[in-house]
Amino acid sequence: MSEKVENIQMEESWRQVLADEFRQPYFAEIKSFLVREKQAGKIIYPPGSLIFNAFNTTPFDKVQVVILGQDPYHNPGEAMGLCFSVPKGKKVPPSLVNIYKEINRDLGLPIPAHGDLTHWAEQGVLLLNAMLTVEAGQPASHQKIGWQTFTDAVIRHISEKKTGIVFLLWGNFARSKKALIDETKHYVLEAPHPSPLAGNGFQGCGHFSQTNALLEKQGKAIVNWQVNT
Repeated sequence: MSEKVENIQMEESWRQVLADEFRQPYFAEIKSFLVREKQAGKIIYPPGSLIFNAFNTTPFDKVQVVILGQDPYHNPGEAMGLCFSVPKGKKVPPSLVNIYKEINRDLGLPIPAHGDLTHWAEQGVLLLNAMLTVEAGQPASHQKIGWQTFTDAVIRHISEKKTGIVFLLWGNFARSKKALIDETKHYVLEAPHPSPLAGNGFQGCGHFSQTNALLEKQGKAIVNWQVNT
């Protein structure tokens, strides 16, 4: 199996780390499923060029923090391959609004006017959804096509090959991935999901200042959580 899905190539350091995954039958099945769905006229988000955006924006060698999401936004023009992130010009989703509120409370940073988190990704924050695609208007529609096998492998590779990574697990789904992480060599911070549907439990978690303190303790560069204008 090639390292391509729909002829989209992945960043080199990730391609090397995940080479065995690309050769697995399940990965070929993901590609076949997406091709069949598109041939049937179904709309898939994000567009093919952005399916691996998290990997292409945050090379394996630069990963310092991992934020785990569930699946891409299913409304037109929102999904961009980075969990919780939407392009500039799109309304900031409710979960991200609450994330921004906590950053404001935790660090005193102003609340941004847009939801593009590329600036975080460029600093080594891997914004990883467990499912990398979704059918338009159908949340969690690609939950069982094999993406979780792939992204679970991503988490395991990070855990095995790196040290001192800060994993932010928000909500029960993300917390279920904790078993993939070696907590003797990494840091795991847990909180309720930032979605308003989960109540206000996310507020007050302090994960952004805690993450920077953990990075600083290791002599690593801290994250500038202020989203660019």
